[in-house]
Amino acid sequence: MEDFSVFLSEVLKSPALLITVILTLAVILVNGWTDAPNAIATAVSTKAIAPRPAILMAAVFNFLGILVMTTINKTVAQTIYNMVDFGEQSHEALIGLCAGMVAIVVWAVAAWAFGIPTSESHALIAGLTGAAIAMHNSLEGVNGREWIKVIYGLLLSTFLGFVMGYIVVKIVAFLFKRADRRKTNFFFGKAQIGSAAAMAFMHGAQDGQKFMGVFLLGIALSKGQMDKANFDIPFWLIVLCSAVMGLGTSIGGYRIIKAVGMDMVKLETYQGFSADLAGAGCLLISSLIGLPVSTTHTKTTAIMGVGAAKRIRSVDWSVVKEMVMTWILTFPGCGLIGYLISKIFLMIF
Repeated sequence: MEDFSVFLSEVLKSPALLITVILTLAVILVNGWTDAPNAIATAVSTKAIAPRPAILMAAVFNFLGILVMTTINKTVAQTIYNMVDFGEQSHEALIGLCAGMVAIVVWAVAAWAFGIPTSESHALIAGLTGAAIAMHNSLEGVNGREWIKVIYGLLLSTFLGFVMGYIVVKIVAFLFKRADRRKTNFFFGKAQIGSAAAMAFMHGAQDGQKFMGVFLLGIALSKGQMDKANFDIPFWLIVLCSAVMGLGTSIGGYRIIKAVGMDMVKLETYQGFSADLAGAGCLLISSLIGLPVSTTHTKTTAIMGVGAAKRIRSVDWSVVKEMVMTWILTFPGCGLIGYLISKIFLMIF
């Protein structure tokens, strides 16, 4: 992979590459806008940290998560890179990729307008899959071996997040049941900043890799390279993705922070710490074994598990219902948008 100066000169020379880069960066921005705030939602809601420094911390640890985990294991990025095949013609393949990116932005912004934390991971997968189906008029363009990892990740992020949240908060409550409440509140207030940083780190490790995989795919297709054998993530791309993700968080994060950290469950500091610790642990396990999971599902189900551990009615299930319906609709909804936009783009371009 070339250095940044070479990449920049190629972007300025190629309109196709320029459009692809703009759309991919828009998707990364939207991810930071609608997804990254999940990492810091509980810490802000319990007043362990103010929104502005929380957003700055999320940006820094997103970057570190992308950098460190990409060095250790690139499997998540490679899964997204190889998940779909847009056909043998590079021009049509690039149209399909761009259509998938547009679908993700449309879906995510619509959900954000209602304050619902969508899974950009699943929007990404659905949009690309819908576009690939449009290119082939069949399921031929979908790599079943890579796609099944997404299903495993969906199940893992849903059930493991809830169970770990339930277990972690029970353990924490047991260990500190005889401690002075004022002292524990102070301790967990500080500890929650660390656990929120861990969540932001793992968000970068998971979602940063996904979108770098798409970025590299777009660069390859814009150059007419259909061979996916070479896979190398340059340092400048890590910096670029994390910076754009951090910018997105600073723009629109508070609405999602309110939905996840304030409306769904009213959390005490030890509960917020437990939710962050459980979510980060689940994401770490997923990243190390190379499964692309949803950071949104993981964090929100961990919060549900923490709330349910106290009593089931602690969770506002009407808010949960809205989130779950959005998650369920993401695959067919965003996939259909990707399919339709691909067909429209094919007629236009």
